[in-house]
Amino acid sequence: MKRGLDKSLFIITAILVVAGFFIFTSASLGLLTREGASFSSVAANQILLGAVLGFVALVILSRLNYKILRPLALWGFAAACIISLLVFVPGLGAKFGGARSWLLIGPFSFQPAELLKFAYVIALAALLANPLRGRLADWRKFISFGALTAIAVVLLILQPDFGTCVVLVAAGSAMLFTSGARLRNLLIVVGVLAVLATSFVLIYPHALARVTTFLHPERDPLGAGYQIQQSLIAVGSGGFFGRGFGQSLQKFNHLPEPIGDSIFAVFAEEFGFFGCLVLLGAFLLFALRGLRIATRAPDYFGALVVTGCVSLITFQSLINIGAVLGVLPLTGLPLVFISHGGTALLFALAEVGLILSVSRKASV
Repeated sequence: MKRGLDKSLFIITAILVVAGFFIFTSASLGLLTREGASFSSVAANQILLGAVLGFVALVILSRLNYKILRPLALWGFAAACIISLLVFVPGLGAKFGGARSWLLIGPFSFQPAELLKFAYVIALAALLANPLRGRLADWRKFISFGALTAIAVVLLILQPDFGTCVVLVAAGSAMLFTSGARLRNLLIVVGVLAVLATSFVLIYPHALARVTTFLHPERDPLGAGYQIQQSLIAVGSGGFFGRGFGQSLQKFNHLPEPIGDSIFAVFAEEFGFFGCLVLLGAFLLFALRGLRIATRAPDYFGALVVTGCVSLITFQSLINIGAVLGVLPLTGLPLVFISHGGTALLFALAEVGLILSVSRKASV
């Protein structure tokens, strides 16, 4: 017996998006005191590109039969790779924060890495869902995973965008595990990622600086360690119940990225430890509900697509929160559904749309 759209997941997502809008609005007040900051352009990108187009994408994909994407998966991934290469074209690509990861389209900025992650999940699901049998089946899946992941990783490293790279590999590994991969193959993935991370840190000075700051944030509190120090001050200032909505002080000329990767610090200051538990609980419920849909998917392709989409959203959110709390190095990754980033919100909602599409076909 089949069921309709999973209302629980939709409601959880709606709560996160609406709450994220209010948190984003409060954090945006910090821009009013900064010279050169434009609240209108930031809000337009977030609302029009992120929320409006994202909701349209969610509705369309939730009503679409996800199975029609399978034969188009590799073509979609190839197109995403080509679009990702456009960031290196002079006049099209833009560089912010040390990474050439954006395309400028009129008044809007578009981050192809979000499209690449989305296409990667669908393409990897199509490859891993192939009915392979025999002793070499596990290695064939591993090789397929390795080849597709290597292409995406190279494109991200060239930008360089190691944070997105980690999220993508983590999501792919979760899909590989779901497909029945052996533990030794997963350990190989962990080993390769460790070597890749070490190489990245040694090659790129800004990556080394972030790791050094993570290990010794007290060494340069007014320089490299400034963001994490101010984030921790904001989190600590929130106490148990917070200062109250809109009452954050750190967002004014203290936190470098109050609407970006530091927005959780603003939230923690305004809503306190209790609010943080509620927000983390919402992301946990999202993950659990998504994985429940995966276990009831009618085919391997659907289960893998849901696993990949849930992993992208959950891993990125946890990495962002961990960085703000000082338990992980800063990556520049936005907090899904909440941080500034129209492209990130657009594709996060598109991923939810795909999950809901699978839920329509899932067994009760």
